[in-house]
Amino acid sequence: MKSEPVLLARVGRERSQAIDTYLADGGYETLRKVLTGGWTPEAVTEEVKKSGLRGRGGAGFPTGVKWGFVPKDTKGKPVYLLCNADESEPGTFKDRLLMEEDPHQMLEGQILSAFALRCHTSYVYIRGEFFHGARVLQRAIDEAYEKGFLGENILGSGFSHDVTVHRGAGAYICGEETGLIESLEGKRGQPRVKPPFPAVVGVFGAPTIVNNVETLCCVTHVLKRGADWFAKIGRNEKNSGPKLYCLSGHVNRPGVYEAPMGLQMKELLFGDDYGRGMKDGRKVKAVIPGGASAAMLTAGEIEDCPLDFDGLAAKKSMLGSAAIIVMNEDTCIVDAATNLAKFFSHESCGQCTPCREGTPWLHRVLSRIEAGEGRAEDVELLEKISNQMGNGITLCVFADAAIAPVLSSIGKFRDEYRYHVENKRCLVGPRAAVEAVTA
Repeated sequence: MKSEPVLLARVGRERSQAIDTYLADGGYETLRKVLTGGWTPEAVTEEVKKSGLRGRGGAGFPTGVKWGFVPKDTKGKPVYLLCNADESEPGTFKDRLLMEEDPHQMLEGQILSAFALRCHTSYVYIRGEFFHGARVLQRAIDEAYEKGFLGENILGSGFSHDVTVHRGAGAYICGEETGLIESLEGKRGQPRVKPPFPAVVGVFGAPTIVNNVETLCCVTHVLKRGADWFAKIGRNEKNSGPKLYCLSGHVNRPGVYEAPMGLQMKELLFGDDYGRGMKDGRKVKAVIPGGASAAMLTAGEIEDCPLDFDGLAAKKSMLGSAAIIVMNEDTCIVDAATNLAKFFSHESCGQCTPCREGTPWLHRVLSRIEAGEGRAEDVELLEKISNQMGNGITLCVFADAAIAPVLSSIGKFRDEYRYHVENKRCLVGPRAAVEAVTA
């Protein structure tokens, strides 16, 4: 049964982006309650901790705990809050929807989060290709200033806060928080050596917290309706709250869907309120559950598969950005892995040797196999390259992300790889039909 919409409740409404309709729906009343109702930054942080809210950007780290990493004594340095609106993970399009359709929901959460952090300046780092979203967001920020929800002495509370939109150049690695920080400072978007971590030394050398768009929207509702209410949504207290799932691929109704955390994968794919089954009645072959950097799951593995952090970790994959990419029985897995390897090869920042050299090497070997020129040793070579790239030997997790689709596809569809090598053609897919005729 479909649940009450929370994050998407206003999406699709006429003039949903405008501040007057947001105010008519009770918008900024939570901000008013917190800033003028005697709440302290510590009380806000504790409420968010109690809710069990975990970051919606991919890592799933508890939001309130992350805020607590900011030193109590910042030694005179300001605290910065960065909204990660880069949304660069393939198959992910939920944050774009939130920003374009309900920007004030995000802004209210951002100001509330800034209050908890005693932060007076925050930035929205938005992907450069999101031109429309950046315009909508800037208009919303201007409206918030006009109404007194941003700027000096907000609502007479004594708390001041400014928000600036910063447009990135469109690089996958800038979704990683230290790469984002480097880019925001005007440098090349490359991850930093850690420690120190951003909560201690972040943007401009000051304590910094980076939160995702959906995470900030959730903060609005945690403080509006209470931590207990939020914690009761979802499968358990470690996987709580409403969640946005991005469904794409060979399903009848792709889109962004909201459901309690822990929705069953099969319900999302086949439920009448969600994906409504596979296109043309085809069968599921594989699913990528958390964006391109998540390990593939087979049709058998999605039979009992709750879409939350712990449920997918138990399947040796991850929820990530909750980008569920569905592939049917006619999909050539080698072709899919090659396509993903091409993306990661292009997006590597080049800072670490295993990643800089390994990602294009993986793509070359996969392309060779897919083109019918594979060698007997190529499948084992892919595994060897991958194992020399991953396991935390690079500055960030990009290399581990790049090898996930390769290793998981080989582990679960090894026979298909071997067929390519031995028969010099695809086993299934549109190319297979052509190659069978011309063989």
